[in-house]
Amino acid sequence: MLWSLIKIVVFVALVALVTWAAATLIEMPGGAVVQFGGIEMTLSPLAVVVAILLIGLAVWIAVKLLGLLVALLRFIAGDETAFTRYVARSRRRKGTEALENGLLALAAGEGTQAMAEARRAERYLHRPEVTNLLIAQGAEQAGDRKTAEDAYKSLMQADRTRFVGLRGLMKQKLAEGDTDGALRLARTAFEANPRHGETQDTLLRLQAETGDWSGARETLGAKLRGGSLPRDVHRRRDAVLALSEARGVLEEGASIEAREKAIEANRKSPDLVPAAVMAARGYIETGNPRYAGRVLRKTWEVEPHPDLAATFADIAPNEDAKTRLKRFEVLTKTRPDHPETRMLKAELLIAAEDFNEARRALGDLIETDPTVRSVTLMAAIERGRGADDAVVRAWLARAISARRGPQWTCENCHTIQAEWHAVCPNCHAFDTLAWTRPPEGEVTMPGGADMLPLLVGKGPNEAPQPGPPVRTDGRAEPVPEAEVVADEAPEKRT
Repeated sequence: MLWSLIKIVVFVALVALVTWAAATLIEMPGGAVVQFGGIEMTLSPLAVVVAILLIGLAVWIAVKLLGLLVALLRFIAGDETAFTRYVARSRRRKGTEALENGLLALAAGEGTQAMAEARRAERYLHRPEVTNLLIAQGAEQAGDRKTAEDAYKSLMQADRTRFVGLRGLMKQKLAEGDTDGALRLARTAFEANPRHGETQDTLLRLQAETGDWSGARETLGAKLRGGSLPRDVHRRRDAVLALSEARGVLEEGASIEAREKAIEANRKSPDLVPAAVMAARGYIETGNPRYAGRVLRKTWEVEPHPDLAATFADIAPNEDAKTRLKRFEVLTKTRPDHPETRMLKAELLIAAEDFNEARRALGDLIETDPTVRSVTLMAAIERGRGADDAVVRAWLARAISARRGPQWTCENCHTIQAEWHAVCPNCHAFDTLAWTRPPEGEVTMPGGADMLPLLVGKGPNEAPQPGPPVRTDGRAEPVPEAEVVADEAPEKRT
């Protein structure tokens, strides 16, 4: 639009300039006297300018005719291509000019003009591999998807431009939301040019979105071989894909293969918490608690996480609270200053009814980093130490407004997810969920270890230990305020 406006303004300015110049020449006094062969002519200033222009035009025509005459004489002399070369030079010049105009129109946002210039260039140049590309891009800019699709399909007919056509159609399918069609084209484009970085990324993302984990691992390997992916990043992402593949295999009922892939994922990336949990549970199911504990300890050293503690508790689900406290020392003595370790130790001590030690284990977390979980633990400690109902209620009220603490947060769109996923359900980005503290003000989704996940168990001949109700994943449900008051000792209820 701006380019068209500029052209109109320039045209009007040129017309005004020519009009002004003609009027000035007409009113200008004097002139020129021309004598030729005894003939004398007096010309006005305007006639002199017109005569000069006509002479120039005549010279240009004479030069063209001379070139044509020379080409014709060479053809008569035996040069069979002389006349063809002369015509071809003229056509090539016109075609190149049209192509340049088309590119300029495309850069200026004039898609329709770019298509017209491309068709004009094709009449002179007969270069469909160039003009079809210009037509396709101009049509996309003008919103003519059908013309763009036809142009890209034409490009696919030649080996030289096949990849360009595939890539253009793939981007069209992505824009339309046709994931299946885009995936098919991405696979074909990858086969045509396996070292193209953008195609690799697009194919990897689509394979991850559709759950083609084995195919995604092959694409990831191609990125590594092509040098576009650092080796440490490849190991991490390959571990993510292996874990996702294990989950898919497990859903199909192949538990042995799933365990192997989960173990592979944990080996490739020991800091990947879901992989460690799945590998450990596989070892527990096969009667190898020692290997399960080793996997969990190794990952705890890198990234303490409540899911690791819950899985570590499942190694011996029927042990009493004091035995569990002793067994958990391999975790609580590792990274002892980490908030997760301190809260884990406090939970274990609450389950063992050692409330004073639980308060010491919690330390200054409720002052330096108060979260829903740490403040709720403090409410449980005060309840166990026999504090007044008002004190317990005050801690629970404070827990309602406290921060949630670390959760599975997408580093790309910053949304919070209840569980870890290889692909963010919101923005579909691959391997962007991290166990981290979300930005302030974000809405927390349900799930995660938020409210007092006491690791409570019972011995073979024991009644269940007191504490909040525990879910099947080993974590406790939130403790309603009414239940806290109701569970107080009789003297407190009075």
